[in-house]
Amino acid sequence: MSTEQVIVVGAGIGGLVTAAQLAARGLEVKVLERADTPGGKLREIAIGPHRIDAGPTVFTMRWIFEDIFASVGAALTDYLELEPLEIVARHAWSEHERLDLFADPERTIAAIGDFAGAAEARGYRAFYDQARMIYETLDETFIRASQPSLLGLMGRCGLSGLGNLRGIKPYDSLWQILGNYFKDPRLRQLFGRYSTYCGSSPFQAPATLMLIAHVEQQGVCSVVGGMHQIALALARLAEHQGATIQYGAEVREILTERGRSSGVRLASGEVLSADAVIVNADPSALALGYLGKQASRAVGKIAPANRSMSAMTWCLRAETQGFPLLRHNVFFGRDYASEFEDVFRRSRLPRDGTVYVCAQDRGTGNPAAQDGLERLFILLNAPARGDTQTFDPAEIKQCEQRVFSHLERSGLRVHKQDEHCKITTPEEFNRLFPATGGALYGQASHGWRASFNRPASRTKIPRLYLAGGGTHPGAGIPMAAMSGQLAAASLLADLAST
Repeated sequence: MSTEQVIVVGAGIGGLVTAAQLAARGLEVKVLERADTPGGKLREIAIGPHRIDAGPTVFTMRWIFEDIFASVGAALTDYLELEPLEIVARHAWSEHERLDLFADPERTIAAIGDFAGAAEARGYRAFYDQARMIYETLDETFIRASQPSLLGLMGRCGLSGLGNLRGIKPYDSLWQILGNYFKDPRLRQLFGRYSTYCGSSPFQAPATLMLIAHVEQQGVCSVVGGMHQIALALARLAEHQGATIQYGAEVREILTERGRSSGVRLASGEVLSADAVIVNADPSALALGYLGKQASRAVGKIAPANRSMSAMTWCLRAETQGFPLLRHNVFFGRDYASEFEDVFRRSRLPRDGTVYVCAQDRGTGNPAAQDGLERLFILLNAPARGDTQTFDPAEIKQCEQRVFSHLERSGLRVHKQDEHCKITTPEEFNRLFPATGGALYGQASHGWRASFNRPASRTKIPRLYLAGGGTHPGAGIPMAAMSGQLAAASLLADLAST
């Protein structure tokens, strides 16, 4: 087995985890990345000499990464410095309506009671208990399963687990179920936002996603030096196990021979042979032929209507006043339903959208900048139509005015200067991540079948595998890392069976 040669296409989180695990088991692993740095969607943007996280900003499920590092004889703490956050996030509906969620569940319950009354606090306790049960039911039986299916899920739960399986509410929408726990519409907004963690609408996503509440309560951390340090740490881990990473190497075609993957052709024309290929890219890139006609049959196509959300983002350094920002801040619009109608049905930028602000110099021990400017990442959900729809400068400016006016109504004044700001549109996200339309989470988790329709590690082409947030078990840094584990395990199992 030590002579097996493996190519990993893409140095995103899933690809790097796959590379580390396979290299640690004696395989010859080469990672090919078209960018100059690892990370994929876990990217950063430079504003002068300052680096700003411009992708995922929340680090959860620390235990997954501890297991990944331990599985190859390493320790997470030797590669990455993490700081647990006492306050998970601050939420605002107006200048005078604010609610913090805490790492300590009892403090969250007390805060909800002060904000919305004792009945809503009891509702949250029941909601959290249900979220924990859903997570515990699905963790081993579905999330960590290499080939997800309804029958497989039922089989792995067994007779003793069918009662809990009925309780995960896959046929009800998250928004519908939240009404059983909360009468205050603001709290339904807050916890409905969990569906957006995988780019979906709470009005269409299954209630199963309430399990994210349990995940958050298990700990949210900031990463010293920025989120991109996660990618750099995993790249070092893979290299320490013997993998090689080649940057600036764009793969144009996945080659097949006798019906199985046999290597890749680079944009330079160079051909590299391999006994197996793992693709750490959106599955749509394969399906639409972006990696060659031979590989396009590996997975099914995803209709544009089934894509998850994209985003309009602002990375900037600016002076802020008024609102007491924390690391993570959410500013809700007044009409939650209209936001998702705009994104998913009207394919337009929301007229009254929720705005997320990550204040990256807050809660990390970083000293305040001498010039009074702080690093901000601001995000507004947007339709994933970056391959067919261009937002002209006037439309972007109107959107920006709505976003910053919304923040000001909530008490936050951001003194933005164009020279200290970089905007990313769905069109740019589609350029960065081809064939996606700018979708940042693969396909949307709408309806109970969506989770089972997400591509698994193995494709229809033998020895061609998938890893990344567009594959099972889903979007987000921990899930992308787990997809890398599943891809490595699938390949190792296939090699052992031959």
